[in-house]
Amino acid sequence: MLQPKKTKFRRQQKGRMKGIAQRGNQLSFGSFGIKTTESCWLTGQQIEAARQAVVRYMKREGQIWIRVFPDKPFTKKPAEVRMGKGKGAPEGFVCPITPGRMLIEAEGVPLEIAKEALRLGAQKLPVITKFVVRRDYTE
Repeated sequence: MLQPKKTKFRRQQKGRMKGIAQRGNQLSFGSFGIKTTESCWLTGQQIEAARQAVVRYMKREGQIWIRVFPDKPFTKKPAEVRMGKGKGAPEGFVCPITPGRMLIEAEGVPLEIAKEALRLGAQKLPVITKFVVRRDYTE
């Protein structure tokens, strides 16, 4: 499961996801990628499930890059506990995603294989995505 080795603080405020992605919104490593069109919180399990789906379809050919990492802790109170009495215990880590953020990039496989592999990976995510190709890509 993806999570930081160490954090400065155990708990963090929830925050708000306003606007579109200002960073990580373009292809940096590969020729193909999937980009979000809405905001959400991605967990490490969801990212790993998408990664496995992409790698399995590509049959270990080519290369993929995961462009997001869950480093924001979220808390949860135990079941059947009344409101108040402080913030809950840390439950896991999430990655806040805003529209336009690049999630996964791929390289080294034909366009059709990359498109299908990233489509299968996108199905594992709780967010609507869009397939993108590098401008200067040639077969």
